[in-house]
Amino acid sequence: MHIKYMKLLGLALSLSLAGCGIFGDKVEESKNWTAEKLYAEAKDELASGSYDRSVQLFEKLESRFPFGAYAQQAQLEIAYAHYKQGDQAQALAAVDRFIKLHPNHANVDYMYYLRGLINFNDDMGFFSFIANQDVTERDPKATRDSFDAFKELAVRFPNSKYTPDAIARMKYLVNALAQYDLHVAKYYLRRNAFVAAANRAQSAIKEYPDAPAVEEALVVLIKAYDAMGMVELRDDAKRVFTSNFPKSNLLDTYGSKKSWWKFWS
Repeated sequence: MHIKYMKLLGLALSLSLAGCGIFGDKVEESKNWTAEKLYAEAKDELASGSYDRSVQLFEKLESRFPFGAYAQQAQLEIAYAHYKQGDQAQALAAVDRFIKLHPNHANVDYMYYLRGLINFNDDMGFFSFIANQDVTERDPKATRDSFDAFKELAVRFPNSKYTPDAIARMKYLVNALAQYDLHVAKYYLRRNAFVAAANRAQSAIKEYPDAPAVEEALVVLIKAYDAMGMVELRDDAKRVFTSNFPKSNLLDTYGSKKSWWKFWS
């Protein structure tokens, strides 16, 4: 029994030592690295897609060399690494921390841009309109947050190299938000909730007057007013529609498309 116990103890010790060789080296390999070496290694890990490892190295860099350009750049890179990793919450927290600590940093404009990108990418799922998910159940908060971030960038840093792309994305987001309101208005119209349909269509028209979705939103508004017997409001909406879309035939054809199987309708 004693011999067996000693053998097991020896095996455990050997495994423990092997473990130190396998994992300890990785933990301690950066122990004596300079700031330059840490930064270079962290950047290499980031470039290769090893985001967890890059974040670990950037955090070590920031803790060991808390003052100076390398620490500030590490904070910026941590935000980017979390973004690439798809960790929205961590990325946004890192962005906000950087902006708070370094509001006058030469690259702070990029952090405003990154904040917009983080929410913009999160929003892609929102606007995919998955067939089995009701669009009215989706929350456009990420879209609005993304727009606000890009807008803040454009206002604060009009000459930033990131501003043209931010403005282009803002235009997309405005169209997407208008389209969302239109989908909700159509949802209510189909269910004969005419007051709700009119209110949501009005929201799209007022908040996003230059969006392509406004044409159809006006038609929904006209149909809702007509269904409620609000003749004057219907006619006013018609005049606005005709004035803004004189060549459109959407009002005449709206809702007239029949399902292929309803040939007797």
